[in-house]
Amino acid sequence: MQKLTVGGVRDRLRSWFPDREFFMRSQGQVRFIKISSRVQVTAAVVGATLLTVWLITMAAMAISSFLSTRDRLALLDREARVTSAESRVSAYRGNVNKVQQDLERRQDFIEKMVQAHLGDLPSQARPGETVSNSSDAAAQTVRKVSMAVPEAAGLARMEARQLAFVEALTRMADRRAATAEQRLSALGLNPRAMLAGLDDQAAQGGPLIQLATSSDGSLDPRFQRLGLSLARMDALERSVRGLPQVLPASLEYISSGFGFRSDPFTGAGAFHPGLDFRGPIGAPIYAAARGTVSFAGVRSGYGNCVEIDHGNGLVTRYAHMSAFRTTVGKQVLPGEVIGLIGSTGRSTGPHLHFEVRIGDRPVNPRPFLEAAPHVLEEIRAHDGDKTAG
Repeated sequence: MQKLTVGGVRDRLRSWFPDREFFMRSQGQVRFIKISSRVQVTAAVVGATLLTVWLITMAAMAISSFLSTRDRLALLDREARVTSAESRVSAYRGNVNKVQQDLERRQDFIEKMVQAHLGDLPSQARPGETVSNSSDAAAQTVRKVSMAVPEAAGLARMEARQLAFVEALTRMADRRAATAEQRLSALGLNPRAMLAGLDDQAAQGGPLIQLATSSDGSLDPRFQRLGLSLARMDALERSVRGLPQVLPASLEYISSGFGFRSDPFTGAGAFHPGLDFRGPIGAPIYAAARGTVSFAGVRSGYGNCVEIDHGNGLVTRYAHMSAFRTTVGKQVLPGEVIGLIGSTGRSTGPHLHFEVRIGDRPVNPRPFLEAAPHVLEEIRAHDGDKTAG
């Protein structure tokens, strides 16, 4: 490429803007005007400069207008976002209030149903009870939440109410379990044996359905304690429900008691593992408690015999029947007819031989029957000392 010099630039400009001559005729006169190359170049430079200044000015105005419009739109957008955020916060607060109201209504329903079926729950702890009491900690939590997050204060109060309810329900379960335990102990039974099924994991299975009270899968210890207390209460009360509580036959008198006696056939000393209720052939025999018929057939020495399993190793046995009125596997209720009095097996006359067995060991039935309403008076009124076998 050829390098331009100052002289070359001057020559190039002269070639672009050569000297020009103009002839002007006016009123019969001719005038000659000459515009030199320098004048043309100067005019071109001035014109180009003005044009450049105008373009720069217009560009600056356009840029300024664009920036102003952009800032105005950004401001409007921010205002819109602020308005939207405020409306969403208001909506969320409204939803929090709605959630709180729904939870309160549900808790009201739960507490009313529990009260209707279980009575008033104990609100005060007794000496020696180990149930937690979260009332003070919960009140402190409500105060802190109310100060930090006012809109969540209602939820904090709802949580405190829920924990108080759980603890009261646990307290009630423990007290009912203690009552059942006292009743079992009064009959000479070992409540620990009745509770052995809670710790026995043999012959168990099924799908894993894990319980949790938090989103991370954990279980609040207070809820875990409630579950254990309810399970303990259920096991002990189920044991109590399985206790003989109904006279197994209409009572004329007890012809033979539990324990040592003279054998009616040999006259020698012998152990009698039950109570004998004398009655006419064909008189009804009743289930002494709720349970499942586990045997109905003939046993040596007992003749026609029915056995009812009441759970937790407790079984009642009914012997010397003349006829059966139940079948194996049937669920029976207290007082339900299961057979008729007879004299089958090793017997000297029509009567019912009644046994209570725990862990296949015979125990005295009298304390069980005496614990039932009105049974003690009837047994004492009709008690006798005859032997029948």
